[in-house]
Amino acid sequence: MHGPAQAAWLLVALCAGTGAYCLLRMRSRIEEQRRTAGGEALMGFGMAVMAVPAAVLAPPRWAWLVYTAVFGAAALHTVWAARTHPHHLHHLVGAFAMVYMSVAMATAPGAHAGHGGAGVPLLTGALLLYFAGYVLWSGARLAPRAVAAPTGDTAAGGAAAGGAAALGWADRSELALACRLSMGIGMVAMLLTL
Repeated sequence: MHGPAQAAWLLVALCAGTGAYCLLRMRSRIEEQRRTAGGEALMGFGMAVMAVPAAVLAPPRWAWLVYTAVFGAAALHTVWAARTHPHHLHHLVGAFAMVYMSVAMATAPGAHAGHGGAGVPLLTGALLLYFAGYVLWSGARLAPRAVAAPTGDTAAGGAAAGGAAALGWADRSELALACRLSMGIGMVAMLLTL
């Protein structure tokens, strides 16, 4: 699952930074956002550990089975959450991808040796297509849009700007989307080396 060491360390930094920000988002005043951020933090840190170069950390086969159990439990929790909030389906695909990669590494001969071909090519390709599409979609949502010129009342504009400034780091929707974009990019990179 690992390519060149420098790229692996960049992936570790990206995923760990994303996981750290997701922990910060768990301080949100919005309950649904706190729950979502917890799952995303688990995913970010799990991806960071999984991306550590094999020369530095080569986990035994049982560690991949633990990964499978942890992300399998996360997937079951996400199935439950997706009943009422369909946007959790993306988290379900992410948890499934983590289970899939963990199983592939546990069953591969010389697991974690960095050799490709550990997964099922058709399933790996389907996951790659999904996450590449998700990266493009979420990146497009982050692109700046044209803003209409203010009309008339500047006091209202000042109040709106003050409302945006009052948002804490944990409640910024564009940062949450950037986190998901980062994890999508990380997932594509990990799947490419599987």
